[in-house]
Amino acid sequence: MNKRTSFIGAILSLIPLGQPLLIKTSVVLSSASVILSVPKKAFADSAALYLERGIEKRKSGDYYGAISDYTKAIEINPIYADAYHNRGVAKEWLKDYKGALKDYEQALSIDPDEYLSWQGVGVTKRKLGDFYGAISAYNKSIEINPSNGDAYNNRGNAKYDLKDYYGAISDYTKAIEIDPTKAKSYNNRGISKNGLKDYYGAIS
Repeated sequence: MNKRTSFIGAILSLIPLGQPLLIKTSVVLSSASVILSVPKKAFADSAALYLERGIEKRKSGDYYGAISDYTKAIEINPIYADAYHNRGVAKEWLKDYKGALKDYEQALSIDPDEYLSWQGVGVTKRKLGDFYGAISAYNKSIEINPSNGDAYNNRGNAKYDLKDYYGAISDYTKAIEIDPTKAKSYNNRGISKNGLKDYYGAIS
């Protein structure tokens, strides 16, 4: 008998048959369901704890430590889309674009409607020189969340790389409409206007 089974057996031996067991989460479970429910809940909680710790490490600049925690969360819960996404973000900061892309795509295989993961695909594909692939990913991100100004700005960057200055300007303008405080979008639009030799527009 393993430790987990022994532990649960010890708990059950203290409870009269058929009596409910009150868990900390305020969920009442019958003694017959404890064996299945407690380990599943514990695993889910521990995966979430590793995810949160990874996020804190990433915020502090410890990207390798963050990746280690995200990986542990994935080992506990292999269909944890948030853990794959966040591991992709950390890898992106380390310029491991192929590794980041793989994680973003894995997150999307679990949750196809996560617009931030589509945005991550776009960023990494652009870094890898796949500008059309990046635009396609940004299109999907915008389709899911049309109010995401960063996706418009980033799609504009990919269009600029392809020398589609008019298309880039259109996207930067949309990003500015969504958030008029986005300095980078004004800057990028100015650079695109410069590419069209609209120097007064660029200066403005």
